[in-house]
Amino acid sequence: MTDAALTRPGHETGYGSSGYRAYVLSALLVVYIFNFIDRSIFAILTEPMKTSLKLEDWHMGVLGGLAFAIFYTTLGIPIARLAERRSRIGIIVIALSLWSLMTVMCGFAMGFMSLFMFRLMVGVGEAGCTPPAQSVIADYFKPSSRATAASIYALGVPLGGMIAGLAGGPINDYVTGDNVHALLDNWGWTWAVEMIDWKSFEGWRIAFIAVGLPGVVLATIIGMTIKEPPRGYTDPPNASGMPTERSGFVAAFKTLMKKPTYVHVVTGAAIASFAGYGIAQFSTSFLRRTHGLSLTEAALIFSLVIGLMAAIGVFLSGFLADKMSVRHPKALSWMPALGMGLSVPLYWLGYLAPTVPLMLPPLMAAALLHYFYLGPMYAVSTGVADARTRATAVAITLFAVNLIGIGLGPTLIGILSTVLKTMMLGGHDLGLTLEICKDVTGLPDAQAAACNSANARGLQWSIIIFASLYGWAALHYLWAGKTLQRDMITRSA
Repeated sequence: MTDAALTRPGHETGYGSSGYRAYVLSALLVVYIFNFIDRSIFAILTEPMKTSLKLEDWHMGVLGGLAFAIFYTTLGIPIARLAERRSRIGIIVIALSLWSLMTVMCGFAMGFMSLFMFRLMVGVGEAGCTPPAQSVIADYFKPSSRATAASIYALGVPLGGMIAGLAGGPINDYVTGDNVHALLDNWGWTWAVEMIDWKSFEGWRIAFIAVGLPGVVLATIIGMTIKEPPRGYTDPPNASGMPTERSGFVAAFKTLMKKPTYVHVVTGAAIASFAGYGIAQFSTSFLRRTHGLSLTEAALIFSLVIGLMAAIGVFLSGFLADKMSVRHPKALSWMPALGMGLSVPLYWLGYLAPTVPLMLPPLMAAALLHYFYLGPMYAVSTGVADARTRATAVAITLFAVNLIGIGLGPTLIGILSTVLKTMMLGGHDLGLTLEICKDVTGLPDAQAAACNSANARGLQWSIIIFASLYGWAALHYLWAGKTLQRDMITRSA
């Protein structure tokens, strides 16, 4: 390490000008928003895809979960290791281009196998987003600003999901192939009109193309305007004055596992993700079964109202943690613990409320509070790792969080709901079974009412049980506070 490197003020100022840092963070946030739009749009368009391609529910389950989650989680770590040695901006550009193009190609799928391959490649591309992006953010922002920066980046989760919900439905319902054909013809894009029979395109195909194409343009802008920062630029010089050595994955993993702060934060985040993904999978179903809302009404409530509150919570978690850490060094631990702990009774109140007006206030407050964990999750993951292993630390975090969250959450809450529904049907002396209740048309009123009640209450109590898990996650964040100051390499400046 040179004398200039040892004396540089990066850990006091950050890399580049404040305006340029703001641009870099904004650009990476937009990348992450597209990451979640392209990830979430599939769930929005499940029904029209299923009908159009003549698929069954198990096909859609494989395409929505297995095809994406396994490859997305397992490839994150090797891509992160590559990011420790190669240009992180270059990896982000390639990853963004790949998942955007594959999202576009989903609009051209002709059946299960082609859609499976495109979804697989979407997962491959998205695996190359967050680990290098968080590593870049850690080198652009000084330690005392990283939690805020990480939380701003994490806004991509609720904002991306919200935009997918608000865009997917209207595009599918109101944009036709004739509209696209006429638009391209008016623009004079004769080649595009002659190459593809747009008039035969259904709304769901157009939706995939519409949300995928802007990502390709964004990738070009990112590659041309964002500089690769020097690794470790904003880290305070270490005591020995020696550069941080690059370590192998096994060594990096062992080092991270020796840090209780990291282990508890990842465990808590995985539990919160497990509950969150499970509840999100059946949120609109809950509103339809329990409160009788239409699909459009339910989607608007959870995409706009609840999603907006979640976005506010994600930002506040990091912003307040950075502001309070001066006087309260363990804020990255106790703030998310407090938020998730308080969210549990609020979720109980919301999901047990008899009407929508009584349901919304506690659910909005709970969504704001429980997302307090997300920004600190990233801040701790990068803070306990040195400059050469940050991407790996984030990748391991995401591996655990997404494998447990996406892979198990929706599946197990569905199983729990079915089990509870079966138990509730058995409580009626009407001889009802799951098979009988598949179609209540033609059943006597008493049996139909019992079937509908069990269907709604089984899911309602499954969601309440899953929401209670936020209390367990809160405990892990509290335990992380015991070793937070010892384990963090770059927390204060």
